[in-house]
Amino acid sequence: MTAQQLDSNGRLRHLLTLEGMPRPVLEDLLEKAQACHDSAIGRAQDGRQALAGTAVCTLFFEPSTRTRSSFTLAAQRLGADVMSFDASTSSAKKGETDTDTLRNLEAMGVRGFVIRHPDDGAVARLAGVVQPGTCLLNAGDGRSGHPTQGLLDMLTIRQAKGADFSALKVMIVGDVKHSRVARTDLHALRALGAGEIRVCGPANLLPGADDPVLAGCTVGDDFDAMLDGVDVLMMLRLQHERMSEGLVPSLEAYHARWGLTAERLRRAASGAIVMHPGPINRGVEVTDEVADGSQSWILRQVANGVAVRMAALQALLG
Repeated sequence: MTAQQLDSNGRLRHLLTLEGMPRPVLEDLLEKAQACHDSAIGRAQDGRQALAGTAVCTLFFEPSTRTRSSFTLAAQRLGADVMSFDASTSSAKKGETDTDTLRNLEAMGVRGFVIRHPDDGAVARLAGVVQPGTCLLNAGDGRSGHPTQGLLDMLTIRQAKGADFSALKVMIVGDVKHSRVARTDLHALRALGAGEIRVCGPANLLPGADDPVLAGCTVGDDFDAMLDGVDVLMMLRLQHERMSEGLVPSLEAYHARWGLTAERLRRAASGAIVMHPGPINRGVEVTDEVADGSQSWILRQVANGVAVRMAALQALLG
């Protein structure tokens, strides 16, 4: 995958995954994203025409709110011509393949595709059929990856705790097994040299012990015990289908053992930050008091999403 997304000079050709991404490339994207921050939130005009005349398509085969809106705003901030594709109202409903859909749009002059897809590895597969000069950005595929979410999470941690991750204790909590966000964050945290990574949740919602995504992590299901000294808490969304699958007895039972309350947060390190990729199930993963409290960096993550996506688009298409 790394060879597919980097050219012979080590520059990004596509953004497909953070797994195996060289640390200098990852850190360069984070530096670019920080530089885009003021433009991203409308406080500066820098780079407003960087992609003028470039056509970018948000090609979504799966629903999205934050990611799609964030990419659209990012492309517009850079002056790109943005078109939105929704599979539910397209020829995909008539049987057109995703490859043919992409090729038809590419023939219209689209150079950048932001793709969300329900199947693992779908974006990498599509990257194998595009023309030279066309760039793909993975906006989430199956359970495997969501690289810009991982980048915005790392940017948020850097803003809160500094660029040196070596002394940080980071914990990811919840349905790690089915979360592309968790997998992406774990790849990024290892690449950036996080001092200690803890993974916590119900045993049946954690990857198997032989899953390489857990390499080097401390894994357990006792949330209260594992909270001690944590600097960064990443709370994951509990997907409600896990209840219908019998993997979670009830929302109340889940919250009682793995929900973050103000009382529990006091077990973490002084100044610990709370993060969540959204959407939040309030009263399940976190309480209102925590989500809206002074240690919550959740809205900062959302704001950082625009900056990160500006940086990614500019790195690939600029």
